[in-house]
Amino acid sequence: MRSIIRRCGCGKYSMRNECPSCGNGTNVVIPPRYSPEDKYARYRRQLKYDE
Repeated sequence: MRSIIRRCGCGKYSMRNECPSCGNGTNVVIPPRYSPEDKYARYRRQLKYDE
């Protein structure tokens, strides 16, 4: 089940893809569920170390 609550960079919460107050995009607040059979874990770790 996906979370419908999203957060904008300005700190406001919304259920829309765009923030109603500033117009910027919003991000999902809750991280994805952990799975030992995660197919993309290697790529996420690589992205984290490259930054």
